[in-house]
Amino acid sequence: MELLKVQELNKSYPSFHLEDVSFSLEKGYIMGFIGMNGAGKTTTLKSILNMVHADSGYIEIMGKEFKSHELELKQDIGVMLGDMDFYVKKRVKTLTEVVKRFYTHWDDTIYATYCDRFNIDEEKRLCELSTGMRTKYALTLALSHQARLFILDEPTSGLDPAARDELLEIFQQLVEDGQKSVLFSTHITSDLEKYADFITYIHEGKIITSTTKDEFIDSYAIIKGTLPQLTDELKELMISYKKNDFGFSGLMKTNDHSHDIESDYTSERPTLEDIMIYYAKRGRTHA
Repeated sequence: MELLKVQELNKSYPSFHLEDVSFSLEKGYIMGFIGMNGAGKTTTLKSILNMVHADSGYIEIMGKEFKSHELELKQDIGVMLGDMDFYVKKRVKTLTEVVKRFYTHWDDTIYATYCDRFNIDEEKRLCELSTGMRTKYALTLALSHQARLFILDEPTSGLDPAARDELLEIFQQLVEDGQKSVLFSTHITSDLEKYADFITYIHEGKIITSTTKDEFIDSYAIIKGTLPQLTDELKELMISYKKNDFGFSGLMKTNDHSHDIESDYTSERPTLEDIMIYYAKRGRTHA
């Protein structure tokens, strides 16, 4: 069953256009949503939740059209979008009392468990918490009302490596029963290589691909060779390339063309970060 289905989502701004964004997420999986700054990740997530009014498109969550069942469905969605910068002078305990009133399935036991796990001091004011602790508190709120779908924008931002790893382990535990799913955006692609099941990659407002992590990475290769080997024909086959004193390296799709050239060039499997970097260089001139 698909917990989330996004079809042909469009949103236009004067200098940016989210164009025909489509992808889906079945229950029981973790999906990483990646792209450079300004690619459209946050706009997409906010449009899914109707926090940004899309120009067109269709959103279905748990088998129901979202806009027609928004209040009902938001009970089953755990959300974290950006830093908590509201009521910063209020104590954590006071904010929690306000938030919990909105959720019919709020669980004080789950909330207390995560507060203890993250060492959250409820007597502190929000402004007294570090960036990392604010992130942990926001996540605690998202995790405490028995949601089935988690939509999180940069949830590991501001966390140290150990805390990030702990959080990602929590995501894995959430989906173990096969009934919940996590969609989260991040710039820390190394986290996704360890924990994500699926990758959705957005570039300049368009979805490049949405597939399993391994299929996504295996659909690209980094090609390396000498400068005399960098022909105009090869340039056309690559997403982008870089020159250095030793030759060149470039990213290309592993399609029929790669079989024709792999005997003449060095080929390597890229990382998620490699793929993003080469797409960011697309269309530029490399010295």
